Amino acid sequence: MAIEVFNRYEHKYLINLHQFDIIKRLVEQYMVLDAYNKNYEPYTISNLYFDTTDDFLIRTSLGKPKYKEKLRMRAYGIPKADAHVFLEIKKKFNGLVNKRRTELKLGEAYEFVKSKKAPKLKPYMNVQVLHEIEYFMSCYELSPKVYIAYDRIAYFDRADADLRISFDFNIRSRRHDLALESGDVGSPLLPGTMCLMEIKTATAKPLWITHMLASLDIARTSFSKYGTEFKHSLENNNGFYMAI
Repeated sequence: MAIEVFNRYEHKYLINLHQFDIIKRLVEQYMVLDAYNKNYEPYTISNLYFDTTDDFLIRTSLGKPKYKEKLRMRAYGIPKADAHVFLEIKKKFNGLVNKRRTELKLGEAYEFVKSKKAPKLKPYMNVQVLHEIEYFMSCYELSPKVYIAYDRIAYFDRADADLRISFDFNIRSRRHDLALESGDVGSPLLPGTMCLMEIKTATAKPLWITHMLASLDIARTSFSKYGTEFKHSLENNNGFYMAI
C-alpha cells in the first residue's frame, strides 16, 4: 500500500538546468533514484486542485497564514476511467506540512467531491482519511479550478525514509477541460531552463545538503505551483488578487 500520511518540512528552490546537473551528481552519492524513474526517465504527476467560487483557499494561502489547507486529486500519468488515483488534503502549520490521502478509483473520486459523501469502503481506501476529507468538503462549496502537471525525477535516502529530494520539470497548467483523464497538456509556469527542487524531511537537513546549497549559492523560495498559476491567471485577465 502506498504511504498515505506524511508529516515533514518541504523546502523549495528554483534552479537552472546547469545547477540541476551538478546537484544530481552530488545527490547520487548519497541517495537512490525513485523506482518510478525507470531508466532515469521522469514520471508525470497530474493534479486537479479544488477551490470555492471566489478562490478562498488559494487566496488565503497566498496571504501566508500560519495555517493553510488545500484539496487535490492526484494521478501518476494520465489515468484511464478505471484507474486508481489519490484524493488528498494538504495542510501546513508553522512550516510543517501534513498530507493525508486515500486511494480511490477515478470515478469514485469524482463522485465523492460532487456528492460530498464518502464512497462505500473498499480495501484500498483509508477510512480515517475518507472521513477527514468528507468533513473538509462539508466546510466549503468546492469545484475543480485548475489542472497542474509536471515531470518528476526523485531520490530517497534508504537510511532515512523521511528524506526525499525531487526535481519537477515542465510544470504546466490549464483552466479548461478539468479532468485528469483528458491528457497532461497545459501552459508552462516556468521557463524551460528552470526546474523546481524540493527537499522533504521530517528533521533537519543533513550537512552534505547544507554544504551543497551553500557552495552553489542556492537560496530557498516560497514557490507554490497553484499559487503561481493563480496569480498568472489573474494577470492574463487583467485582474489582481486580495489575500484573505
